[in-house]
Amino acid sequence: MLQTVFIRENREKVIQALGKRNFDAQALVDEIIALDEKRRSTQAELDTVLSESNKLSKDIGALMKAGEKAKATLLREKTAQYKENSKELNEVLNTTSEELTQALYKLPNTPADIVPAGKSADDNEEVSREGDIPALHADAMPHWELAKKYDIIDFELGNKIAGAGFPVYKGKGARLQRALINYFLDKNTGAGYNEVQVPHLVNEASGYGTGQLPDKEGQMYHVGVDDLYLIPTAEVPVTNMFRDVIIEEKDLPVLCTGYTPCFRREAGSYGSHVRGLNRLHQFDKVEIVRIEKPENSYAALDGMVEHIKEILKELGLPYRVLRLCGGDMGFTSALTYDFEVFSTAQDRWLEISSVSNFETFQANRLKLRFRDKDGKNQLAHTLNGSSLALPRVLAGLLENYQTPEGIVIPEVLRPYTGFDIIN
Repeated sequence: MLQTVFIRENREKVIQALGKRNFDAQALVDEIIALDEKRRSTQAELDTVLSESNKLSKDIGALMKAGEKAKATLLREKTAQYKENSKELNEVLNTTSEELTQALYKLPNTPADIVPAGKSADDNEEVSREGDIPALHADAMPHWELAKKYDIIDFELGNKIAGAGFPVYKGKGARLQRALINYFLDKNTGAGYNEVQVPHLVNEASGYGTGQLPDKEGQMYHVGVDDLYLIPTAEVPVTNMFRDVIIEEKDLPVLCTGYTPCFRREAGSYGSHVRGLNRLHQFDKVEIVRIEKPENSYAALDGMVEHIKEILKELGLPYRVLRLCGGDMGFTSALTYDFEVFSTAQDRWLEISSVSNFETFQANRLKLRFRDKDGKNQLAHTLNGSSLALPRVLAGLLENYQTPEGIVIPEVLRPYTGFDIIN
């Protein structure tokens, strides 16, 4: 959530920046400024009334001590009017503050200067690519056919149990899935991230804190009886660990990593591009989250990008890094880099990670601050990234490492799987 003081002092800059998202912000920005002005003027008027009321109360006390009850009675009548005025002003203030908050919730984050303008994924900028795309044998298959051939993932059984998008991993498929989770966690903790295990459901306050609500409620599974949400990513519970927290500057940066299943309704996702592991309602992901001082956050983002590059190099997967354009970025992000691996059997790029800097957008919602060396509280910057999402990594491994003899396991994963081929 953008800060009202920033919006008020940078009206044109905010409107222009959000234009990169193809978001016409002028009316909403003007509404926010007007509501903020009303809130501030109402607060000032209320403060004046309360001050006058307090002064009268002291005067009444003095008159009573002096035995001037008649004058005290007259002032009490005036005090009653002040109390009525303050009650009315409090109601206006509360209503205006809530309207202002709801208006702020509708305004996305302003893209960083480096973010290109654009309308869709077609306008994203390729930053780099690495790795050789393998030449597969003549009978190469997409991963959903390989999964059936080697009986390692059962999509039909998952459909029977829950529905489409809920696969069942079996045998070596389940072990490979577990191996990837452990490998990712070991890489992250080896890089200084502190491993945490977090709830897989969150309350409404957590959803608002990281910006999934009210923007993405249609994509989240809601447990209505308990008013809880199944998490779409570990980013939500991990970042909300620090909601309403003040961190000492000396304790920054804070680095966390965690594995969770993720649940997404993916409403409106149809077609051949969502076959197999390409688009699921439940999937596993290892996440990294950082809390940084503002001046360090973009260097930290670059470090996260390099960290994920190292993992993909060890896995031997061809990948590319994209800088997302304004029209393709998430609601809360100031800058996002996407990682995509090349699926040789499908002849297409598959997104396997998003790494983002949210600047103060989430921290303002979360009231996540740090106390600087002068004792002043400041909003921190939050960042997160997939390190990594498993389904499309697994799809890339199955397809790119397939041979006529079976699916070869990358050397770096063999200590985790206990086998070197699926056949």
